[in-house]
Amino acid sequence: MNEPILEVSDLKVSFRTYAGEVQAVRGVSFQLNKGEVLAIVGESGCGKSVTAQTIMRLIPTPPSVIKGGSIRFNNKEITRLTDKEMEKVRGSEMGMIFQDPMTSLNPTMSVGRQITEGLIKHQGMGRRAASSRAVEMLKLVGISNPEGRMNQYPHELSGGMRQRAMIAIALACNPKLLIADEPTTALDVTIQAQIIELMKKLSEQMDSSIIIITHDLGVVADMAQRVIVMYAGKVVEQGTVDELYYDPRHPYTWGLLRSVPRLDSSREEELVPIPGTPPDLFAPPAGCAFADRCAYAMEACFAADPEPTRLTRTHSAACWLLHPDAPKVERPVLTGGAAR
Repeated sequence: MNEPILEVSDLKVSFRTYAGEVQAVRGVSFQLNKGEVLAIVGESGCGKSVTAQTIMRLIPTPPSVIKGGSIRFNNKEITRLTDKEMEKVRGSEMGMIFQDPMTSLNPTMSVGRQITEGLIKHQGMGRRAASSRAVEMLKLVGISNPEGRMNQYPHELSGGMRQRAMIAIALACNPKLLIADEPTTALDVTIQAQIIELMKKLSEQMDSSIIIITHDLGVVADMAQRVIVMYAGKVVEQGTVDELYYDPRHPYTWGLLRSVPRLDSSREEELVPIPGTPPDLFAPPAGCAFADRCAYAMEACFAADPEPTRLTRTHSAACWLLHPDAPKVERPVLTGGAAR
């Protein structure tokens, strides 16, 4: 079994606002093994990006505060590092690909300078060696005429090329961990497929571990080995891709899969949206956060939050339906369940 490179234990992150405290992440635990691709899925506002940005220590403090838990990366306790110590980890050992490269790249700096900056700072390279490495990275991510692109600015590149440039910046220093936050959202379908294929190839070549945050379950099926399903700041289910697609055990995971269209369906099927809205994280419910939207909710669901039930060595879910005394329910037909 691979050795874990990242271990997140009972992580709690809040934002203090004039209206009160938003409990954005409420006890998240997971681990990432060396060379593994892990997907984090869930609706907007469920805590995916806050979790990722906390690992990178990118969320501003204040208003954010880490209220508890541990983040161990490569034998370092991230939550205890100073800002200066964290600067040495970011870029050299961790890299991040953001959702929208147009707002993440610096519009006043050339693409080449944005790549060489990290190489000079973290690798101690001279400008000539850094420029040569930057050209190599642009070529590696599939950008044509990399020497010419070095002097261009982000607004001169297409959306797909900007995302490739972001990947080049993130991977320039050979980080052990790459976090991709919705890396294909702003791209058309053809470019999405190219970016996913590129990330898969580069992770194998450079032996980087990847966390990919996405709404797109098709991306998950194509790229990840394991999946974490988050809802209202908590992990409600996690397992291998096959376990999550073919044997999901949490009603929220069922809802996500039922809302995915299938191309192999022999008849017309309506997509089934999840009714209702996520709970207010200013005052999270005492019980299961999904209870108000769940067709299978019982009295216990509203009274107390269920602990995760281990189903296999790799698969667990937090649902009262998995309790030995719970009534047996028939899982709905999952529209997207086998769409791989």
